[in-house]
Amino acid sequence: MMGRGRSAPPRSRCSWTSFPICPGSEGTRSKTAFRSPVISPSACTKRRGSVPLLPKFHRDLPASRVFAFGTSKETATVPGPTIEGLQGVPTHVTWTNYLPSRHILPWDPTLSAPRPRTGGVPTVVHRHGGVHPPHSDGHSFAWFTSSFSSTGPKWSRPTFSYPNAQPPGSLWYHDHAMALTRVNLLAGLFGAYSLLAPALESPLRLPSGPQFDLPLVVFDRSFLSDGSIYMNSTGNNPDIHPQWQPEYFGDAIIVNGKAWPFLAVRRRRYRFRIINASNARFFRFFFTNGLRFVHVASDSVYLPRPVSSKKFLLAPSEIADVIVDFSQSANDSAILANDAPYPYPSGDPADEINGRVMKFVIGRQREVDSSRIPESLLRYPAPAVHQVAETRYIAMYEYESATGEPTRLYLNGKSFMEPATETPREGSSEVWHVINLTDDNHPLHIHLAVFVVLEQRELVDEDRFKDCMMKLNDAIKCRVEDHAIGKRYSVPRYERGWKNVFKMRPGCVTKILVRFSPLEPEMGTYPFNSTEEPGYVYHCHILDHEDNEMMRPLKLIP
Repeated sequence: MMGRGRSAPPRSRCSWTSFPICPGSEGTRSKTAFRSPVISPSACTKRRGSVPLLPKFHRDLPASRVFAFGTSKETATVPGPTIEGLQGVPTHVTWTNYLPSRHILPWDPTLSAPRPRTGGVPTVVHRHGGVHPPHSDGHSFAWFTSSFSSTGPKWSRPTFSYPNAQPPGSLWYHDHAMALTRVNLLAGLFGAYSLLAPALESPLRLPSGPQFDLPLVVFDRSFLSDGSIYMNSTGNNPDIHPQWQPEYFGDAIIVNGKAWPFLAVRRRRYRFRIINASNARFFRFFFTNGLRFVHVASDSVYLPRPVSSKKFLLAPSEIADVIVDFSQSANDSAILANDAPYPYPSGDPADEINGRVMKFVIGRQREVDSSRIPESLLRYPAPAVHQVAETRYIAMYEYESATGEPTRLYLNGKSFMEPATETPREGSSEVWHVINLTDDNHPLHIHLAVFVVLEQRELVDEDRFKDCMMKLNDAIKCRVEDHAIGKRYSVPRYERGWKNVFKMRPGCVTKILVRFSPLEPEMGTYPFNSTEEPGYVYHCHILDHEDNEMMRPLKLIP
């Protein structure tokens, strides 16, 4: 949005010298307070609920009212408990709703949000990066309120089934209710999900176990002096959308529920599964002391071999699975920092407040480290371009008011309510040319599928092409092949594997190969009927865009 219409939140009164503090135990400098509870794979059936809660994000702030996931109100946290699944062992989760009758944050009634006949806050849970049946995908219209007193038109059952029949890797779960995702995640409804495969992963000898393999769920929030989460209640086009803003940005950077925390680490290797759970903020991570990252996976799938970097960009909903070797640090602390503009790529520069993420306090004593970084990791089939069944063009549009402020964002010029036009055949692969006609970088997420980025090319004579697309909404008639001939942008080596989210650069055409079949060739087909109702979706994962219908249905056919 080029910075237009953004909230101007008040500065959070938080200092850099913060500690991970358990709710209700101010002053405790506990390393375990930094880590969310883990629900292990020893039990295959879980009952999880969303509840209101009052945790402290920072020692200098009063408790904040939030919504949270947990197996009880006493165990609920933000982020929610980390769920660990075992490859090939199904997990069944019964999602329940104990949220109050009214939301704690302002939401815009002009968007397509549900209107429960009995009141209450609608929610539904999507396991991001998961390969699972349509009825367990968390369709935006499969929402439900407290005690299931009201349910959406696509709701069918309270218990979701996750087969875990996919490669091991890092996933996460979060609310996905229509036009309420932005406020429900701001309120706290998200958590990490790790899928483990000991037989495949143990021989790699990567850092493992609860001490050395940690999810880092990173997000931004602003707070009022009473501790409540701040969200601007006036839209940038109040006559059209009284509350909707094109992007939410908070001043405070939160990691695993604590603002600007520290983590005491030993002088050895650690594995961090870094999840960007922000609504709209991109992070470009680096260590101020020059420590490097070794990427072992991107999103939910291992890379074929490790890739080293000093800095990397992570869009909302993306996951970077990295190894950091603190034995390589020349000093006893390392600050994880961020220098990504907001909105990305041409907004305000990061500053001293939102440019700091967390601090690692490194033990002085060296130790024997039995972990390693192997030469190769896990290999999966290369993209078979010659076997592509269909080629599609997906155009990203932003529409503006007479004052030049954004009013809505569509994919292919269609709202989410219109029938599915992307109907891939189950078991097939397709090439999608994603055409970004906006000024923003949009992280595109495709449910169920994985994809590989083949090419990203700049559009030449972009204004003429955009004018034609706004009139015809037809890339072929507008001769996209004559315009997608500009500068070629290289895909970072740590993102050249199979992904479920990628950053669609503004003014470019990004060519991706999308696979609608299991990555493991021996599986052949999905172990469920992927063509059932209510289907799947694909969307921009800037939540403020998604809620204003930058999302489309995705319906697989036999």
